[in-house]
Amino acid sequence: MKVAVSSTGKNLDSNASNVFGRCPYFIIAEIENKKITKTEAIKNISAGQMGGAGISAAQTVAEKDVKAAITGNIGPRASDVLKQFNIEVYKGSGIVKEVLQKFIDNKLERIQ
Repeated sequence: MKVAVSSTGKNLDSNASNVFGRCPYFIIAEIENKKITKTEAIKNISAGQMGGAGISAAQTVAEKDVKAAITGNIGPRASDVLKQFNIEVYKGSGIVKEVLQKFIDNKLERIQ
């Protein structure tokens, strides 16, 4: 399963971002057997857009074939795009690595 985390930096020791559409990076983590097996950092090129950043950021994440997204906060339009791709959204804050572990342990709150 692939999971996207909005992040302030390029690695697992970075902080999860409080925003989705304008976060600097997304960390894409592959999780197998309750372990993080592979990660990839992608620059969020939507962050600098005048408008529609959330929508295009959501499309970028969806193209990575993720099943869940974790962020501090997400706007309604970005949330709608993720719903269209059947991507569940969870609220998470702190270090990316720790947020992913909370996700694996089913300890994150789902954003409806």
